[in-house]
Order: sequence, then structure tokens, then C-alpha cells
Amino acid sequence: MTRIPHETSGEPNPLQALTLDQLRRRTSMKWRTYPEDVLPVWVAEMDVPLAEPVARAVTDALHLGDTGYPAGTAYAEALAAFAEKRWNWDGLAVERTAIVPDVMLGVVEMLKLVTGYGDAVVVNPPVYPPFYHFVEHMDRRVVEAPLGADGRIDLGVLEETFRQAMAGGGQAAYLLCSPHNPTGTVHTAEELSAVAALAERHGVRVVADEIHAPLVIGGTDFVPYLSVPGAERGLSLMSASKAWNLAGLKAALAIAGPGAGADLARMPEEVGHGPSHIGVIAHTAALRDGGAWLDALLSGLDAGRRLLADLLAEHLPAIRYRPGDATYLAWLDCRALGLGDDPADAFLHHGRVALNSGLPFGTGGAGHVRFNLATSPQVVTEAVRRMATALE
Repeated sequence: MTRIPHETSGEPNPLQALTLDQLRRRTSMKWRTYPEDVLPVWVAEMDVPLAEPVARAVTDALHLGDTGYPAGTAYAEALAAFAEKRWNWDGLAVERTAIVPDVMLGVVEMLKLVTGYGDAVVVNPPVYPPFYHFVEHMDRRVVEAPLGADGRIDLGVLEETFRQAMAGGGQAAYLLCSPHNPTGTVHTAEELSAVAALAERHGVRVVADEIHAPLVIGGTDFVPYLSVPGAERGLSLMSASKAWNLAGLKAALAIAGPGAGADLARMPEEVGHGPSHIGVIAHTAALRDGGAWLDALLSGLDAGRRLLADLLAEHLPAIRYRPGDATYLAWLDCRALGLGDDPADAFLHHGRVALNSGLPFGTGGAGHVRFNLATSPQVVTEAVRRMATALE
């Protein structure tokens, strides 16, 4: 499966459209959690204006008073068309989809369909912290299968973990992060096929969080989990929220493989009441008409990765950074700096720059920080300068 590389769209880089003063007027989590003297490069919000097709669709709906409950399959149809164009995947069946409030609440609902109380949910740390929080809150137990030293899925470790997860009876699920947050790893078709084979062999159900799927660098293949052989009983969650910065416009899609349609059909009808109708309109417009904007963003993020690597090499050479092939998140190994298990704390208090601590990401997170690259080159440069200042 070949992803169509992003092209030069002619659109301006959205990461360079807003000034720091404009960003500080925002009232969302990224900009209001810390005092104004702190530079935030942490939570997964992008410092971009809304894509014009999205803004137009939302504005038109508001002018019309179209603010009722969501209905129809326009979102799923837009995602299916996007998947075929971008990933050469024509297997997204609209009839095997359902709208859910957002990806993590969708994950919860999918896990409820395939596991019971006390059952195991396997994750690959270091991984997105809500994987732990949401799973434990729903009275399932998290079982870790850490990534390998190369940042990729260790299939031997995964198989042994599957055995352990199923050893006590009951059911088990594998919560797959694809592309992986925080490392930016893009799983290959071969890796995902091997995962599907292991899951079927051991009776483990796969639920794939694919929220970062549109944020893959040109030249790298994104492979939807449900597209690989053996994944017919899998479930996937997708959304336009990360790629178009729509976290505040709640909507996502649950997608079932051919062998999981009956499972998805058991999802309670009221779950579909949770998404925002305006959110569905925004996500649909992004997928349908926001391709040029996305391509400009991807080019900007690619430049941001190179800039961060150059700045770290110059100012903080002890930090190890392996640029990922997806997401706008950089996973930085700061263990050589001697700042202990939580270097984000030192950067915050001594450099006045906010990054995500690696500790909540599970095994392998100690001594690491996550850096949000979805901002201007000026902010990236200033953030690294402040990080270096924290060591003085």
C-alpha cells in the first residue's frame, strides 16, 4: 500500500501565520495552564489558524442555525474518500462505521465491546498517557509490552504479553497506537500483518487508535490496520482532530473490519449522541476540502523536525532525538543531562518552557520529554534556548 506523498500546495505554512501575542489570546489548555512567562510546547494543540474550508463550513452552519444533533454518513464518506486518495485504501466500508464523541471515548466503547471487567488491555509503552487512565477507569488492567530499543513493536515481547494476558481466562485486547505517540513511529505493513497474526493466534482483539494517520511525512507509507491480512476482526478509531487542530470540535469515527461489524452494531445507540453536530461538519469539511492546507502543514512540520534536530545538536548535544515519520510530537531522551527522571520539571522551573514529562508515558518514559513541534520556527528556537538556559 503506497501513501500518496504530500505535494507543495501553494498554501502558506499555517505554522507561521500567528504571532505569539495572538496565540496568548487563546483560552484553551495549551495557553492557559501555565503563567504567561512560560512558553508552552507540550499538549497536542497546534499553533495554527483554522483551515479556511473548515472555518467556512462551521460559519455557514452557524449562520443557518444548523446546531442540532448529528445525523447521516457524510463524515464516514469523507474519510473513506480521503483514505482512498491518501493511503490507496478502498476498504473503509461506510456501513461499518459509527460516530463517537472523540477517539479516546471511542476506544473505551470499543474495548467494552470486546473485553469485560478485569480483562487485560495490552499497550506499547512509552505511549499516550490516557491509554492508562481510560483503561484503568473502566476497570480493565493495563499490561505493558514495551517498544524495542529501536522504538518499534517488539513482536517477541508482544507475543509473550499476549500469552500472559490470556493466561487467566477471560478476554484481552491490544490497544495499538498507529502512528505511535510519542515516538512518531509509523508501523509497516509487515509489522501490522505480524500483529494481526499474533492477535488471531492468541484470541486477542485489536483496537487501533489511528488519530495521527494523516500526519505522515511524504515518502513514508501509512498503513491502516484494517487493511492488512488477518485484521478482519479489528476495530479502528480515526478523526480529523489532530491533523486539522479540531480537538474542541468533538467528533470521531469508529470503524470495524469485516469480521467485527456485529461487534460495532452492539454499541449503545446513545453513544452516537455524544459527538457535536458542528464537530461532524468541521471534520467532514477538513477531510473533504482541507487537503491543500494539510499539505502545507506537513511541509512546515517536516522543516520543524529538521530545525529541532539542528538546534539540539548545537545547543543541547547530549539530548538524543530520533525524528519520527509521523505526528508533530518529538520524543527527546534527556537522560544524559543528569536531570533525573523528570527533566520536564527542570525545564519548566529553570527555563520557563513547558514540555510533557515522560513519566506518564509508562515504561521507558523516565528521563524523557515530549516536545510539540506544531508551532512556528521562532517558538521552536526560543524553546530550545530556554531548555539550554535551564542547564546553566
